[in-house]
Amino acid sequence: GSIVDQQGALYGQGCFEPGTVKCTFGTGCFLLKNTGPKPANPENGLLTTIGWQMDGETTFARDGGVYIAGAAIQWLRDGLQLVEDYSQTEEMALSVQDTGDVYFVPAFSGLAAPYWDPFARGTLVGITASTKREHIVRATLESIAFQVSDIVDSMGGDIDVLRVDGGIT
Repeated sequence: GSIVDQQGALYGQGCFEPGTVKCTFGTGCFLLKNTGPKPANPENGLLTTIGWQMDGETTFARDGGVYIAGAAIQWLRDGLQLVEDYSQTEEMALSVQDTGDVYFVPAFSGLAAPYWDPFARGTLVGITASTKREHIVRATLESIAFQVSDIVDSMGGDIDVLRVDGGIT
């Protein structure tokens, strides 16, 4: 047998029924939704892909990806040196009530689904004299969640199960 990583994760997460979705967090973030035996029309900025083929039957999926997820946390550690270890980010984010109106778009290499803008660049806005590193960390974590939410919304409302895996979970 042979299967690529994201389709392998869809299968490995037990997403065998149409409407089941897996979300794998790593350097980027990749969501696949089982759509069953018929290919879904590529719409709402998502792709259609083959999940797997077994016993002559093909299972299709809708595919949406985020280029930067775990890489944004790595940037906090290595680029900005705001954290020493990834494990600090949750505690730091929870230590402030909100982002302090700081917003981050981690488009280090453009934006993937559902926007597909290769020219987009990362943006950090809303910084004031009262901005703390905790606000920037929280804004970074929220940016990942917002990107995933955009893809989930693009997949449509018939999602029965969302299973999550990967390093930054």
